[in-house]
Amino acid sequence: MMDWLHDHPDVRTIRVAAADLNGVARGKRLPARFANKVFSEGTRFPFSVMNLDIWGEDIEDSPLVFESGDCDGLLMPTERGFLPMPWLEAPTALLPIWMFHMDGKPYAGDPRQALARVAERYTAMGLTPVVATELEFFLIDDSGKQLRVPPSPRSGKRRSGGEVLSLRALDAFDIFFTELYDACEAMDIPADTAISEAGPGQFEINMSHQNDALKAADDAWLFKMLVKGLARRHGFAASFMAKPYDEWSGNGMHMHFSVLDKDGNNIFNDGTEAGSDKLRHAVAGCLAAMEGSTLVFAPHENSYDRLVPDAHAPTGIAWAYENRTSALRIPASGPSARRIEHRVAGGDVNPYLMIAAVLGAALEGLKDGKEPPAPIKGNAYALDLPQMPTEWGAAIEAFTSSEMIGRIFERELIDNFAMTKRQELRYMAELSEQEQSELYLDTV
Repeated sequence: MMDWLHDHPDVRTIRVAAADLNGVARGKRLPARFANKVFSEGTRFPFSVMNLDIWGEDIEDSPLVFESGDCDGLLMPTERGFLPMPWLEAPTALLPIWMFHMDGKPYAGDPRQALARVAERYTAMGLTPVVATELEFFLIDDSGKQLRVPPSPRSGKRRSGGEVLSLRALDAFDIFFTELYDACEAMDIPADTAISEAGPGQFEINMSHQNDALKAADDAWLFKMLVKGLARRHGFAASFMAKPYDEWSGNGMHMHFSVLDKDGNNIFNDGTEAGSDKLRHAVAGCLAAMEGSTLVFAPHENSYDRLVPDAHAPTGIAWAYENRTSALRIPASGPSARRIEHRVAGGDVNPYLMIAAVLGAALEGLKDGKEPPAPIKGNAYALDLPQMPTEWGAAIEAFTSSEMIGRIFERELIDNFAMTKRQELRYMAELSEQEQSELYLDTV
């Protein structure tokens, strides 16, 4: 991995960074000449750094702080290696890292380690998940009191409304998107199709399917960092906040996945349009975990402004074939591409926790072998369905008490995440709506 620096002699500084429970990058800056030390010895953060609230403050009642002496964990480079940071002015490299105990044992409170454990369970069963994400975001002019779409660099005009699948909307920011795709290629992020979405200045970029869940999560985390950084370089903001505008649809992060057996066959495919028994078992697992995992899919106060009826985000716990009003959708596809689309998560999620929650639930469903309820038809909002938690506090309690969540995540991560969200819930009540918006706009 050090060869990358030798091939990029203009890079004089590096950033080492890990994702905390909110998906915020926590790390250090150091001269490139000291990079080799990170590979040989690692670097150290307090364990509590992985468990900060959205403001970057310690969790007041966390045992990771004063009770344990705020001791250090060991952070080592991930298999990703060095990556350029094209949104910065000076040539700079990012080195993603993750946390271990000093004896080399993975730290259970690290969200990337949580996903790694889920992936290991698939491997132990001779299975490989294939994952793709779809990330929605808004380009925003936040220079004034009111958020609005930035003027087009080409025409200088602002589009006041959304334009679904509009080439004109994409072309209005052609320079930005061209640089974004070039940066994705440089960072080995498999950005595929870009479209304009329903909100003003709202876009979606899909990631290609890949049979490495950790890399898929890395890609989503790095993509969010890249988009936000590159937008600022262009003079505006990019936000994955779940609901920046009250009157427009919010940002989602949909996830498509299938599962391959040891011979590379898709276990969801039985040659029919309905899919296999295993597809339904995975659906049943995802439905069983839905209430408890809502906090992962909607981790912030603003997240619940998106999860409302008739707003292009699911609210009922149900599945369906080719139906975008349901929480789980089985898209029309060729048999070999039979897959599940999980449509609940907002763009403000931690990708590691989100992918771990979905894949973990599906795997538990495969183990249990239970049948889900019948797939719905028609408008899910108009049906009498069990509902996901509609309030942040209720989602926190559902997360901590869920038997399925206890099967997916380690207890330490469950407790840490719940403590983080309870502290945020308390202090968020002191902020105005504008202050909340300013907080979430850049952080999530």
